[in-house]
Order: sequence, then structure tokens, then C-alpha cells
Amino acid sequence: MAPETLFQALSDATRLRILALLAAEDELCVCDLTRVLKLSQPMISRHLAFLREVGVVTDRRAGVWVHYRLHPKLPAWAHKALRETFDGIVRKPPYQTDRKVLRSRGRRAPARCP
Repeated sequence: MAPETLFQALSDATRLRILALLAAEDELCVCDLTRVLKLSQPMISRHLAFLREVGVVTDRRAGVWVHYRLHPKLPAWAHKALRETFDGIVRKPPYQTDRKVLRSRGRRAPARCP
């Protein structure tokens, strides 16, 4: 992965929020992200598709549900850049609020995802 690819992924506010949530959790369903970010499923899915195409996230399908996580084969420098970024924003809105919403409502079981 080229550095400019990672930074392009981080340059969009919605993608940055998605990645911050994924960094805080092992894996999230699209429905978890739509609920926390209060954005439409198609919009979230478009951002996730971009992140998957550039290799920042990977997905796992469970029936009709799709779960995402940070790609385990990201280069070490990319992991470090992401960790530094998320450490710097974790206590700032909207990232702090996003994590609180996710924790307060809990993650949905795939059977309950809309």
C-alpha cells in the first residue's frame, strides 16, 4: 500500500469515523455503523467498499450481513500511522461520541440487524 492511498482513505470525515470505530472494535456489522453514524446504509457501504478496494479493511459475510474490520495484512507503517491518528482523536468529537454511542447501545447480533 502506498502512503498516499492510506492518507486518501483518512482524508474523508466519514471514512475516518468508520476507521476509528473499527480500530476500537474487532469487527462491526454495517448495521452497527449506520446506527452509530446516523447515515444511510448505501452511504456507509460506499465508503466501506472504497476502504476495502484500497486494502484498509476486509469483510466477512454472514448470510446477508457483512462485517468489517481493519485489514490484518496492513503494513507495519500503516498500523503505526493509524494508531497514532486514532490516539490523537479518540477524545475529540465526533469520535468520542461515536464510541460512547456504540458502547451504550451495544452491538447488534446479526439476527437483529435491520
